[in-house]
Amino acid sequence: MAPLTFSDAYTKSFIESWSLLTTQIKKPIIAAVSGHALGGGCELAMMCDLIYCTENANFGQPEVKLGTIPGAGGSQRLTRAIGKAKAMELILTGKSFSGAEAERWGVAARTFPTYEVLMEETLKTAETIAGYSKVAVQACKEVVNKSQDLALRDGVEFERRVFHSLFGSQDQKIGMKAFAEKNKAEWTHS
Repeated sequence: MAPLTFSDAYTKSFIESWSLLTTQIKKPIIAAVSGHALGGGCELAMMCDLIYCTENANFGQPEVKLGTIPGAGGSQRLTRAIGKAKAMELILTGKSFSGAEAERWGVAARTFPTYEVLMEETLKTAETIAGYSKVAVQACKEVVNKSQDLALRDGVEFERRVFHSLFGSQDQKIGMKAFAEKNKAEWTHS
């Protein structure tokens, strides 16, 4: 990246496609972080729908130490996750933070003591999600992501429209019937 010029970076939309990565993928993406997730690694993790990590994972946006700033949404996502004051401190100093802090601050959903437990629990969560209606899971991801872009009132209205639209799906009918009959739903994903 060192020889990259402004003109080249700007005209070629350098790393712009990163930010679109997780919003264009309809299935939930779980980041499992054990070790370092610094700079672009931290940004990539924060693009995911869930972050699971080990307690001693190492997150950070150290770009200031390189004479630059986060360029793939790190300043925006970190600020939304932990608030302006803490994000400002971390980005201005380049200081990293642990997995335990990531969970406490709302960057990570859960932490685990070891890599092995992290992977086991990440796969369990993925299997749980995969066992639900694909239509409903996709809608869940869409409405939660939209909450980051909309005012509360607009977000609630959007959520309600998506909720109402699911009544047109086969899976909603299957799910409600299975619940009422105390049976396991057999999804058609339609």
